[in-house]
Amino acid sequence: MGNEFMGSCLCGKVEFKVLGRFESFFLCHCQRCRKSTGSAHGANLFSHSAEINWCKGEEHIRTYRVPDTLHERSFCQECGSALPMLQMNGDLVVVPAGSLDSAFDMRPSAHIFYASRADWDKDLGAVQKQDGLPS
Repeated sequence: MGNEFMGSCLCGKVEFKVLGRFESFFLCHCQRCRKSTGSAHGANLFSHSAEINWCKGEEHIRTYRVPDTLHERSFCQECGSALPMLQMNGDLVVVPAGSLDSAFDMRPSAHIFYASRADWDKDLGAVQKQDGLPS
């Protein structure tokens, strides 16, 4: 498969390896992704051919599915960090981009459900930028 990416949760109890390549990288602005991330959008990498290998802590992973929908997220039950999951009966690997520890050079493919974005998610490029905490 060629590519190998390491990842983990915030507390370090869960570690994983993704073997393969990502086909797409979407920033999803739907209400469910905003709610489940607490942010402006979800940022997920997708692959139909990659494999996830759990290096440690698989017993700490929980998955929540919104009833009567396809929306689900996996997370560490200790720290709440988003973690990879299999969807579509195992045919699709979904990896939260922020869960990867390895560098990857893929740029987002698209903003999706952009019409559903938060009211405050406009002209964010014009917001002041700082390299650390505000003083």
